[in-house]
Amino acid sequence: MRSTQRLFGLLALTVGLAGCSPFFVLRAGYEEAKILSRRQSIARLVQDEEVPVETRRKLELVLQVRQFAIDSLQLNVGDSYTTFSQLDSDTLALVLSAARKDSFEPYTWWFPITGRVPYRAFFSEESAAKAVASLESRGFDTYVRPTSAFSTLGWFNDPLVSSLLRYDSISLANTVVHEVFHNTLYLSGQAIFNESLAQFVGARGAIAFFCNAVPDPALCRTADLSWQDEMRFGGFLSGLVQQLEWLYSRPDLSAEQKILLREQIFREAQMQFADVLRPQFRAMSFSSFVRTPLNNASLIARRIYYERLDLFEAVYQQSGRDLLLTIQRIIEAAEGNPDDPYGAVGQLLE
Repeated sequence: MRSTQRLFGLLALTVGLAGCSPFFVLRAGYEEAKILSRRQSIARLVQDEEVPVETRRKLELVLQVRQFAIDSLQLNVGDSYTTFSQLDSDTLALVLSAARKDSFEPYTWWFPITGRVPYRAFFSEESAAKAVASLESRGFDTYVRPTSAFSTLGWFNDPLVSSLLRYDSISLANTVVHEVFHNTLYLSGQAIFNESLAQFVGARGAIAFFCNAVPDPALCRTADLSWQDEMRFGGFLSGLVQQLEWLYSRPDLSAEQKILLREQIFREAQMQFADVLRPQFRAMSFSSFVRTPLNNASLIARRIYYERLDLFEAVYQQSGRDLLLTIQRIIEAAEGNPDDPYGAVGQLLE
């Protein structure tokens, strides 16, 4: 029975990562199997003096953070992040997002278990480029970004992949909590809620870890400043999205006029980001916002992680700044109304 469940999990994961065509399923299955076959025990690597000191330090941090997630946050960690896998490159996969040019409407893909999601993973630049060309020929905006982490939603004991060793201590702790939270709650068809809530839990989890669990005053302060920067950036994105949604909803404008006018909004947003917002950041830069083209697809890809962060923070403050209680309250509310989880969480504040 267990082997059958694991096989189903692998099939669901591969379809979810790479789409429903047989070729992509086989390729995704191959890539996932390769990652899993390379797993080494982190506990053993930490004791191996032939492993570089800095690598051992980060691996030890991962073990501490996952134990914190179990003991203090009561997350369903399972055996995730007890092993390490060396990748062939610094990029785990390429993630593609797409959207209409005259509407803030994402192009979505449907997969088993996860439902409809506004992104799709590719394991080679060639396959991602072909998908981009196909979508752009049909008039869609596109945006491709690399990813260094993933979650199998508890189907497998997800390993720490080598690309994550580039992260600083705060980012690494944040990522581990973020990813294992997906094992605890993942609502089908609610990708934005799933990711933005995990973003909150990861950030607040990193703060709690460095401020309380394994106190480090410098990292505690930086983790807190990073979270304040994330909320500030999330508020900026929300304002920009509202402007675009108002423009796209105007019945008096043609699609061509909307596309022309949106470019002015993009230019003004980039100026506001550079002149007003960026000087306010204390720990993060969000430099990719100015390095990459601004279009509906790139905004949607970012919005997934920064939607309504202020809502989760408000519940945290209302819950006496008790992160465990906050997580429990939000999960209970979201599971009670999975069709409108943001609305359900909002009712906690009424």
